[in-house]
Amino acid sequence: MGESRFFIDSPSGKISVVVQRPSQVSGKCPVVILMHGLMASKNLEPLKSMAKALPQQGIASLSFDFNGHGRSYGKMSEMTVLKEIDDARFVYDYVCAQEWAGSIAFAGHSQGGVVSAMLAGELGPKLSALVLLSPAPSLKDEAISGSIMGRRFDPENPPERLHVYLHTLGRDYITVARSLPIYENSSAYEGPVCIIHGANDIIVPVRYAEEFNGIYKNSELHVIPGEGHFLRKKRNDIIELTVNFLKNNLS
Repeated sequence: MGESRFFIDSPSGKISVVVQRPSQVSGKCPVVILMHGLMASKNLEPLKSMAKALPQQGIASLSFDFNGHGRSYGKMSEMTVLKEIDDARFVYDYVCAQEWAGSIAFAGHSQGGVVSAMLAGELGPKLSALVLLSPAPSLKDEAISGSIMGRRFDPENPPERLHVYLHTLGRDYITVARSLPIYENSSAYEGPVCIIHGANDIIVPVRYAEEFNGIYKNSELHVIPGEGHFLRKKRNDIIELTVNFLKNNLS
């Protein structure tokens, strides 16, 4: 019970994990696996607050750092979205093996939303629910156009290294992103989906959330007025919305 921090050994290296379980539940409980965005970590918002809120409602949370991020092993310059999907699949398999784990949902922010959605399409009915927070399928368009977070490059001949703010992306990140079947793979998921996006998001325009909403058979879209990419202004309302959706769809 309570919070535990540890590493799990994956094929790509050690993955840093935080599990927070509800104290009032003695047997199995539902679990939400939280996935952060590009150049972020499990300790950043909005997922940090969400991870703490879920156990108060009888739902365990598992947050982790993708390889090359946070406290996990690896280099960001070697990271690709497909490798992050491998990390997420490994974490999912880990949760499935825990005797205390019941039904499982994903909640992903930004690039973590893309990873969550694509893996959900692969898992299908094995996953009970999916939450996408400011999902960023725009990463594919950025790789094709030759501009990632304002850093321009030749999309036909990407550099070996692309320096973005204080981080470094590798050529493989760009080449993989260019051909990702984001919507094609994600649309295979037929379970309940909640998409939350800020109306004033200048990093990932809200039209991408609308496109995501259009591929699903069982989804709801919440566009939050005045809110940006990191969902800071109305965080408590957004967490309440997310937790209520998960409570209603996790048995």
